[in-house]
This record gives sequence, structure tokens and C-alpha cells, in this order.
Amino acid sequence: MEAAFAEAEAAAARGEVPIGAVVAMDGRVLSRAGNRTRELNDPTAHAEILAIREACALLASERLPQADLYVTLEPCPMCAAAISFSRIRRLYFGAADEKGGAVVSGGRYFHQPTCHHAPEIYAGISETKSADMLRTFFKERR
Repeated sequence: MEAAFAEAEAAAARGEVPIGAVVAMDGRVLSRAGNRTRELNDPTAHAEILAIREACALLASERLPQADLYVTLEPCPMCAAAISFSRIRRLYFGAADEKGGAVVSGGRYFHQPTCHHAPEIYAGISETKSADMLRTFFKERR
């Protein structure tokens, strides 16, 4: 999770919302990313999507059934769908996102009958650190 926080901090330094993600498998990091939506002018350039894309490219596979995803904030609906379609084994995340989250908040994507695959979910990992990072980021911009 510390690598995900490092990516979130790097995203904040670029002026992006501080969210970081890491895909790991067999004890090694396959990919890591922070948000780049503004930098790339791409609304899909969320940390989770970028990390999943990179891991899939590295393994030359559209599926990551033995991989785990660590992310600093609860994934949104788009990212939850990508997690499902890529068959991520386990999802670990920091703070819940009551407004935009889709795992334990909102539409709870993985509990929908249309969901193809639901990972094991571990919420609240370094939750305070994640929430504080986001609060600080937005407070400085207001």
C-alpha cells in the first residue's frame, strides 16, 4: 500500500487528484500508477485503469486472476468494472468514497447481478492516511 501512496503523492505534485494504485502478483509489483486525467486529457486515466492496463500489457493478457490491486481510494464504477473484467483476485483500498465509490458505497458494483467477477475486498487499509491526503489536497485548492 505504501507504493500506492507514493503514486498518490506524485499525482498530487502533478496537480492531479491524489489517488495511487499498484498491481502486485507473487510478492512483486507488476505496475503502479497515479491519476493522470488532467495531464492526458483523458477521463479514463484513473490510477486503477492505468495500473491494470500496464499489468495486462506486461503479462500479455487481458486477465489478471492471480493479481492483487492496492488503491488509496475506493474505486469508482468505471474502475470497479475494469477490476471485474480483468478478474483481479483481491482488491485492497484505503478510504471509502461516499460520493463516487462503487465498492462499499453507491451502487456497490460487485453485488450487482450483471457483475461477471467480484474480487475479495479488503477496505479501510490506511484509511485515515488516504482521507487526510485527499482532504489536504482539496483544502489547498479552495
